[in-house]
Amino acid sequence: MDKPKMDPKDELEAPSGEMLLEEVDEATELKKKLEDAEARAADYLAGWQRAKADFSNYKKDEAQRFEELAKYGFADLIREFVSVLDSFDLAITALEKNGPVEKGVYMIRSQIEDFLEKRGLQKLEVEVGSDFDPRVAEAVAETESEKMPGKIVGIIEPGYKLFEKIIRPARVIVGKIINK
Repeated sequence: MDKPKMDPKDELEAPSGEMLLEEVDEATELKKKLEDAEARAADYLAGWQRAKADFSNYKKDEAQRFEELAKYGFADLIREFVSVLDSFDLAITALEKNGPVEKGVYMIRSQIEDFLEKRGLQKLEVEVGSDFDPRVAEAVAETESEKMPGKIVGIIEPGYKLFEKIIRPARVIVGKIINK
């Protein structure tokens, strides 16, 4: 027997109320899962961006540290050369007292000084008669002075800086007020 043909519209049944509630619950659950996934993705992105910024800052800091090391890594060696230069100056002074000094001695001293200057060493500008500045000079003695209290009256050893850092302050004698 043939079944009577039905209209396709008749085959679709109207969904029951229970079925609609299940679909709404499922859609709500899917929406919540999507929102959770989006929130996690946003957290991961923010974390990645922070990590990227931190790494960029780290690279800059390391480059700066490396530059400092390259600049000041030989400070101890330069400081020792300064002592050699001081000894050389003392030797020249002693030789000058005994008579004329050979030109070659002055040339050797000049070569040492040029070598140090090429590597960033500079003599500090400290002069007799200038105000005492504890940032660039170390007072190793005081002497009474009417005309120059608080001023430098003598330089015992010159001071030096390597690039911007003082590696040895000038050692000076400072005038003090005469007590009457």
